Amino acid sequence: MIEVKKEGILLKKTSLEFENEGVLNPAAIREGDFIHMFYRAVRQGNHSTIGYCKMEGPTKVIERKEQPILIPEFDYESQGVEDPRIVKIDGLYYLSFVAYDGVNAMGALATSTDLVHFERRGIIVPQLSYDEFKPLVETHASLNQKYIRYNAHNNILTKLDKRILIWDKNLVFFPRRINGKLFFLHRIKPDIQIASVAEVSDLTKEYWTEYLLHLEQHIVLCPKHLHEVSYIGSGCPPVETEFGWLIIYHSVHDEIAGYVYSACAALLDLENPEKEIARLPFPLFKPELEWEKKGEVNNVVFPTGAALFDDTLYIYYGAADEKIATASVSLSSLLKELLLYKNINDKCTV
Repeated sequence: MIEVKKEGILLKKTSLEFENEGVLNPAAIREGDFIHMFYRAVRQGNHSTIGYCKMEGPTKVIERKEQPILIPEFDYESQGVEDPRIVKIDGLYYLSFVAYDGVNAMGALATSTDLVHFERRGIIVPQLSYDEFKPLVETHASLNQKYIRYNAHNNILTKLDKRILIWDKNLVFFPRRINGKLFFLHRIKPDIQIASVAEVSDLTKEYWTEYLLHLEQHIVLCPKHLHEVSYIGSGCPPVETEFGWLIIYHSVHDEIAGYVYSACAALLDLENPEKEIARLPFPLFKPELEWEKKGEVNNVVFPTGAALFDDTLYIYYGAADEKIATASVSLSSLLKELLLYKNINDKCTV
């Protein structure tokens, strides 16, 4: 049996203008004894920037900047830079985030060599309207019809003079190259998809058109259990273990009071991460505490960062879209439990 310990709240909103409405959904990366955390900071009016704090060990905050470290610079992120994740590959930090312009929410990337100066790489997920997306995915007879229902945007084509695009969020890179390629997870509802390229510059319009024509081949995880029935999405950057890539992701199911977001766990193959090895048939943890159940958005635990100290995995998450908290779990115990639920099929059944 897995024992998950809720370590408590790490960060709350402050009176500072850039984070006076909430802090949530942090990226976290361990360097030596320290954790660098980049978190979504929300000011009144739902405008988001990226704040920064530094921790000694997994939970002791020793520094917190009073100004955001990343702010909107371009039109595609004019309303906010949101929900960051971070990894380090070949000496370069990859900070992926959601770029929101008030209409569209899209996966974007910034890179850095020092965690201080970041170079914007732009939106790197497909930028297609529903009318462009629909004929591509309709070539897949077996594709979940939720792809059409979730992404139709009520058949509205434009808003605020902007073309409405298919939302593609939860962009999360693997922390090393696999067989020479960069791999990353992303999410077009309702499934989690996986993509790989030699370099970020290969993510062209032509690449994505060909990718979507064969979308069913790129679905790595799809909803299988009751707590996932609405949709799922990428969470923390994958954690490399001897048994496979540990994926901490979020699931969503609908109750009378609204959606419930939980944290979940799965394993992907180390050298072929398109292959699911195992998955827990129950949430790793879910909203239980008052500050997880009541907030800006009720009933939300949203995992986005993780750090390993000895055998303890610390999972950093947004709580009710208002606070940042952490939970801890024994990595060996989690892997042992996961391996009890190995999959018969290599690919997700859609």
